[in-house]
Amino acid sequence: MTRRNRIFIAILLIYAAGIAFLLYRVVADLDPRYRESAEDALVETSQLLASLIEQDVRGGAIDTLRLDAAFRSLYGRRFAAQIYGVSKTRVELRAYVTDRAGLVLYDSLGRSAGADFSRWRDVSRTLRGGYGARSTPDVEGDARTSVMYVGAPIRWNNEVIGVATVGKPAQSFGQYVQAAREKTLYVGLLSATGVLLLALIVSVWLVRPFGLVSDYIRYVRSQRSLNLPRLGRRALGMLGAAYEEMRDALAGRNYVADYVQTLTHEVKSPLSAIRGAAELLQEPTMDAAQRQRFLANITREAGRIQELVDRMMELTALETRRTLEHVAPVDLQGVLQDAQGTAQDAAAPRGIRVVLDTPADTDAALVEGDAFLLRRAVGNLLDNAIDFSPAGGEVRLSLELTARIARIRVQDQGPGIPEYAQDKVFEKFYSLARPHSRKKSTGLGLAFVKEIAGLHHGRVELANVTAGAPAGGALATLSLPRA
Repeated sequence: MTRRNRIFIAILLIYAAGIAFLLYRVVADLDPRYRESAEDALVETSQLLASLIEQDVRGGAIDTLRLDAAFRSLYGRRFAAQIYGVSKTRVELRAYVTDRAGLVLYDSLGRSAGADFSRWRDVSRTLRGGYGARSTPDVEGDARTSVMYVGAPIRWNNEVIGVATVGKPAQSFGQYVQAAREKTLYVGLLSATGVLLLALIVSVWLVRPFGLVSDYIRYVRSQRSLNLPRLGRRALGMLGAAYEEMRDALAGRNYVADYVQTLTHEVKSPLSAIRGAAELLQEPTMDAAQRQRFLANITREAGRIQELVDRMMELTALETRRTLEHVAPVDLQGVLQDAQGTAQDAAAPRGIRVVLDTPADTDAALVEGDAFLLRRAVGNLLDNAIDFSPAGGEVRLSLELTARIARIRVQDQGPGIPEYAQDKVFEKFYSLARPHSRKKSTGLGLAFVKEIAGLHHGRVELANVTAGAPAGGALATLSLPRA
């Protein structure tokens, strides 16, 4: 069984046990809670009935004539009440009155007049000045016919001379208990289904942190000497990467929707150009020169779409990585020399010189990271600087070392960054027109550099050169922590 499946099953079992215990406790407590609520109402009703009877006591004798007329009218009433989805059409309340000896003087159902109820708890305890209540089935042995009774004392001259008892069949509120149980089970099952899906997502993305731990162990084993601060920074970086991955998974990484929308917008223009050129090529009277010009347009715009898709796939693959898979000491001197040689070939057709300025101490320019990605980052900065430099100009690539930071700077002699674009240059698909061609790039190069800088725990900045500099232009700075 894979690690992912084990994690998923463990989470599912823990949740199932928790939700089962919770549902058991809630469902088991529903009936007692409803009985408590019903008993509270019966207590107040019995006290009200006792107060009404006390008004008719004469010389210590209990008169129940008014009760008989009241309950006959009450049982004859018909109504329709919808109580939380349960329909109620008649009164089910019952009552009886006993004297001080426990003999029934009045029974609203007409069943027990003259019977001795002195043994029932609602009567015996109330006559002794306590709280009397009981639950007894109408049919012996059938719990479904259970009736709750609560007694209240009838007093005359501060002496208990009888008991007024009211009762209510448990079945009358049992339908509410059943409805509550069904709703509780429905919510529980719905919650279980939702957490099942969440557990599936989380279990998938929890696997990655275990992989990060394995990566960290391999990293520690590869160190020739024990450097606690460096190992601590590495561990914190991996924990942060694991947290970011889980957060992205739970958030749904809404970048997908943004990418689709933006890519559609960016591809629309070259597709329109290709379609227009293709329609014009169908004209039979078009001369050869025009035909070649439109064919060149189709080739150029198709290449533009291909470049956009390729760069976008690279950036998407880079964004899914929260930590570097292969970390090793990287000599920035070699990275800059390679990037300078490649950029000089691209700048030669326009007469632009790429100048490299690095410190004399070549052994000090070491950082921990991925050499391939760092070369790509510096290459993108140089390509951007060459595009905005005037013909015959100069692009300066330099390296500055401090105690903790290595700064790679790329400066051009172009027009600089307009004020309205200074906050947008690192946004995906945002691009400015090149001065020499008036065309825009894919707008993904600087976003690519930003992602690489983040993976190396560094940062990238792009700003205009200070006003005092004679050459002007823009200055890009890639700052990386030194090894």
